[in-house]
Amino acid sequence: MARLEILKTYKIYIGGSFPRTESGRYYPLVDKDGKEIANICLGSRKDFRNAVVAARGAFGGWSNKTAFNRSQILYRIAEMLEGRKAQFIEELVLQGSSKADAEKEVITSVDRLIYFAGWADKFQQIFSSVNPVSTPHFNFSGHEAMGVASILAPEDNGLIGLVSTIAPVIASGNTCIVIPSESKPLTAISFAEVLNSSDVPGGVVNIITGKKEEILPHINKHMDVNAILYCGDDKKLIKELEEESISNLKRIRVKNYNWLKDDAENPYFITDFTEVKTTWHPIEQVAGAGSGY
Repeated sequence: MARLEILKTYKIYIGGSFPRTESGRYYPLVDKDGKEIANICLGSRKDFRNAVVAARGAFGGWSNKTAFNRSQILYRIAEMLEGRKAQFIEELVLQGSSKADAEKEVITSVDRLIYFAGWADKFQQIFSSVNPVSTPHFNFSGHEAMGVASILAPEDNGLIGLVSTIAPVIASGNTCIVIPSESKPLTAISFAEVLNSSDVPGGVVNIITGKKEEILPHINKHMDVNAILYCGDDKKLIKELEEESISNLKRIRVKNYNWLKDDAENPYFITDFTEVKTTWHPIEQVAGAGSGY
């Protein structure tokens, strides 16, 4: 008798753990020949709410880490991905990529993580400022993380779009919930396994597979989500995001790139998910001198 192959069930990733979807629903993933290659969780509203709780709980610790420490952790993610290149290449090929394209996507993903790791402890110096004022004060403007972001990752690739959107969001101290590609989800959960072994605190990145149209209404209306990143060009969906997210003034960011190109790595992607805060510090006036401390 022919052996019945046991297909892997790719779980979701919430709070540093790999639970099965609360809904109990799955969908079979098929390759280009129509052969079933895996079972993928269909995430639910409850899964998303659990992920937001995990992301909010992790935000304080992650945003309070030193920028250098976040840089080290991003670099560690790249190291771990580098060590598992063969697995990711195989999964990308299973999802329809050629061997050459899969190799290029994995290598570019590693390099992209290194790029944002390098910026994590430098963007403050570049984009912050000391402002001229007419009163006896020092006036500083700096960047702070927004909070919890939801990422609707690119649909047309499985890894490079995921990496290119997660890395700048977490580099500044944000936490996130990611809805990866529905048609190419294998590498998303395998990337969660990389995150889980890369010193990333549980809850900083949460990944929920499933149908974007099912989860999107819950993202729009959740009052503890501070920002949404949408990767695509659906004008109707963009308008819906802008209208439905007004309840708590979520920041909407839209990015539609060829994620394999160099213009998909940019330090402004980090500041897109920060808020500029200004501090006034008085300067004590000293008699007989210009100014002092």
